Amino acid sequence: MSSIFTKIINGELPAYKIAEDDKFLAFLDVNPNAKGHTLCIPKHEINKIFEMDESLYLELMQFSRKIAIALEQAVDCKRVGMAVVGLEVPHVHVHLIPLNEMDEMRFSNKVKLEREEFENIVKDVQKFL
Repeated sequence: MSSIFTKIINGELPAYKIAEDDKFLAFLDVNPNAKGHTLCIPKHEINKIFEMDESLYLELMQFSRKIAIALEQAVDCKRVGMAVVGLEVPHVHVHLIPLNEMDEMRFSNKVKLEREEFENIVKDVQKFL
């Protein structure tokens, strides 16, 4: 069965896409810890990050780094934190979370954003890519 992320990749579900290439996709988390919370995923469905081929793993980190640098320029924050948890969706995903305080890294704290706010974040981050 396809994960929710595979459905996003295939265009079956909408997403606030920031960047995409032939192997990876970056999009805003719709249930964010902080404004600009972004997910970077491989387009090939892989359950666990350490099951990835080493070269693909390194490419995902390079892709995520590029997104994080743009995100830090576009969103008011002290830094961008990164987490890989992998329990919520059985598809590798890197969380990039703009941080101003440690609580924003806790997955129990969420912020609510309107559609226009998501769309503006996408445009702002894309300016720095």
